[in-house]
Amino acid sequence: MSFIPRGILPAMITPFTKEGKVNIPALRKLIEYLIDGGVHGIFAIGTTGEFYALSNTEYQEILEVTVEQVKGRVPVYAGANAIGTRESVVLASIAQKVGGISALSVLTPYFIGLTQNELYNHFAAIAASTSLPIILYDNAPKTHLTIKPATAEKLADIPNIVGIKDSTGDMTNTADIINRTRGKDFSVMMGRDSLIHAALSYGATGAVAATANVAPRLVSDIYDKFVAGDIAGSLEDQYRLVPLRIAFGLGSFPTVIKEALELLGIEAGPCAAPTGPMTEEEKQQLKRVLMEMQLLK
Repeated sequence: MSFIPRGILPAMITPFTKEGKVNIPALRKLIEYLIDGGVHGIFAIGTTGEFYALSNTEYQEILEVTVEQVKGRVPVYAGANAIGTRESVVLASIAQKVGGISALSVLTPYFIGLTQNELYNHFAAIAASTSLPIILYDNAPKTHLTIKPATAEKLADIPNIVGIKDSTGDMTNTADIINRTRGKDFSVMMGRDSLIHAALSYGATGAVAATANVAPRLVSDIYDKFVAGDIAGSLEDQYRLVPLRIAFGLGSFPTVIKEALELLGIEAGPCAAPTGPMTEEEKQQLKRVLMEMQLLK
């Protein structure tokens, strides 16, 4: 399969109304803000998109609106995340039926403990159920389950498994996967925003970045400058981004991202319950970070 995930893909939030409904007008405006900021794709309904809080009907509606709003300007990626294989297959089927989806991102199961062989079988079954390209998603800090480099190497031999998003935050792990899959039709995307430049230096093809919701131009510049040969400029932009990534610790994920967007005048709404808002003190700390980064006046 010739599809190559590349560039900066914002792990897009899902805007909600105060009543907890998906805010479609806000979603459309957010997509325009991200594309205007130079991102290289739109990644809908991942962990930052609060996939766990959405019904299948909402999942389909968000993808339909996203594809319609993007209008083919950049690739659209969709999460297909669930604890069970059957549920992920259902989501993959919905995404394929929507049309206009370039690739699926599939998170490891969570809550349950699995062997690497069981993980392989899980991803292989999902890949067999769809013709869409699949990007494996390892977010071990959240799921407490990792795709070991040897397992990623084996999964890379499945034709429509085209890459992995590595959010482990372990560059040794990232480098091992890149090394093991060199020569295969398989790409590695960084999932830890503070390590984008480092991953590109190792041979990653891009990143799925939650910070790109807030600072799409800055995050995109890390990639654009790197591929243009401005290595020093890319590294400097990486340094500029780090305070925003660290600020994620000010509140429960992904409330900091939504609050930052609201401070920038971009409607994001609350997080789905039970995730609550930031305190006023936390909001002031976040505001100072945005001002120091010159994202907010």
